[in-house]
Amino acid sequence: MDRRFALKTILAVPAVALIPFSRAASAATTHEVVIKNFKFSPDALDVNVGDTVVFKNLDGARHTATARDKSWDTGALRKSDTATIEITADMKTSYFCRFHPNMKGNLKVTG
Repeated sequence: MDRRFALKTILAVPAVALIPFSRAASAATTHEVVIKNFKFSPDALDVNVGDTVVFKNLDGARHTATARDKSWDTGALRKSDTATIEITADMKTSYFCRFHPNMKGNLKVTG
């Protein structure tokens, strides 16, 4: 075997490992929104398409997280209940509680 060929082959292998991974290969993230004292916390959340958001009610009163256009809804959550939604590219991101309309939140979808 020609030494120059062997040296080129050895030097070429590490270069393949330097190719960066795309953002699409990154794993989805799970976010939590806590409902406490008649507030969503956080009330604004940055999320990516494919992420999930878990809503957890820590109040004694029932609450929902409902899209303004009613395209998605967690249903009524009693104390300690949770509900999960998955973020899609076309989903409406402004939401409120059907029982307490003054409770408001927003999801900012990126990527």
